[in-house]
Amino acid sequence: MTPPPNAALEEFAARDTPLFFSPPGDIDVSFEFFPPKTEKMNEQLWQAIETLVPLGPRFVSVTYGAGGSTRERTHGIVARIQQETPIPAAAHLTCVEATREEIAAIAEDYWNAGVRHIVALRGDPPEQGKAYAVHPGGYENAAALVEGLRALHPFDISVAAYPECHPDSPDAEADLDNLKRKIDAGASRAITQFFFEPATFLRFRDKAAAAGINAEIVPGIMPVMSFAAVARMSAMCGTAVPDWMETMFEGLDDHPASRQLVAATLASRLCHKLYVGGVRQFHFYTLNRADLAYAICHLLGVRPKEITK
Repeated sequence: MTPPPNAALEEFAARDTPLFFSPPGDIDVSFEFFPPKTEKMNEQLWQAIETLVPLGPRFVSVTYGAGGSTRERTHGIVARIQQETPIPAAAHLTCVEATREEIAAIAEDYWNAGVRHIVALRGDPPEQGKAYAVHPGGYENAAALVEGLRALHPFDISVAAYPECHPDSPDAEADLDNLKRKIDAGASRAITQFFFEPATFLRFRDKAAAAGINAEIVPGIMPVMSFAAVARMSAMCGTAVPDWMETMFEGLDDHPASRQLVAATLASRLCHKLYVGGVRQFHFYTLNRADLAYAICHLLGVRPKEITK
């Protein structure tokens, strides 16, 4: 006996919609890298940069180790990107283990190297597990750092935002107040900590707007290269990992190629849902690997383009 037709299924099947929706080329992307520790890792970094630069990112940023541990390497990479590629480079700069005078000197070096974009952060303590402490003669927080950088030069300044609240903040309201102070001090935009559910970002964006934060808020997207590593990072920064993610990556440790396909699919679906919610800018944490970020951008309709310095 033939089962009766399901009206909802018939309606769905009748819709003249494509299997896959590609946004109409109105997305801007940016990429984040970290300073390599070995020559092999350095080669991997520059291969990733060479692969992603043709996509025409708004900028690429380079992180800064806890306690200024990668200060020289960060500076060298940022300066080289600025000089040898057509893409603006952004340098991460933190308050940790440095006086205001030392930070001013670093900022002057960046300005003289042609770098006009700074990602201004409070930074993590040099020893994991220890509470943050203001360095003698240093900036007390990221808002003060933004104000200090603005007094030096008209830098384009990005700051961090936390959709699920910074671990050191007493509550979400205090965290939003801190973000507003950073924007009011002169930051141009906020880039968020990574998250895994679109509603997490969209709710945060709406709360920020209600709090009077009118600057651009860019979602930070972390493709899953290793579920175990992402779970560890999430625990450290207070990011919720949904149960379905563990189920999705279960059994893929010995199948890296399959894991990468799953990771690209999930991240692109997250970005598509954010796009429907009005998001047009995305910042990708690449972990110095280009393949996943490139695939996700392709799924979002981002293609190589002619770029001139």
